Amino acid sequence: MTLTVKAEALFVSAVQPSEDTTSALLEAAIEASLERFGGPAGCAQRLAAEFGDHPETAVPRMRWALDAVSDS
Repeated sequence: MTLTVKAEALFVSAVQPSEDTTSALLEAAIEASLERFGGPAGCAQRLAAEFGDHPETAVPRMRWALDAVSDS
């Protein structure tokens, strides 16, 4: 699974940047998002909708998601 797919799935998960996260929590959230939204394409669709609806919060959240999956 690519870093991008992981970040997109984490972005659309219920995990918040303010939470104490572990690698296990992040992996579980990524897997749950992929299952819930029908795989990478579904997560990407949801991410795009969030960028359209809430661009002011989507950018910082995507930065967090990219950083989180890069560190895990």
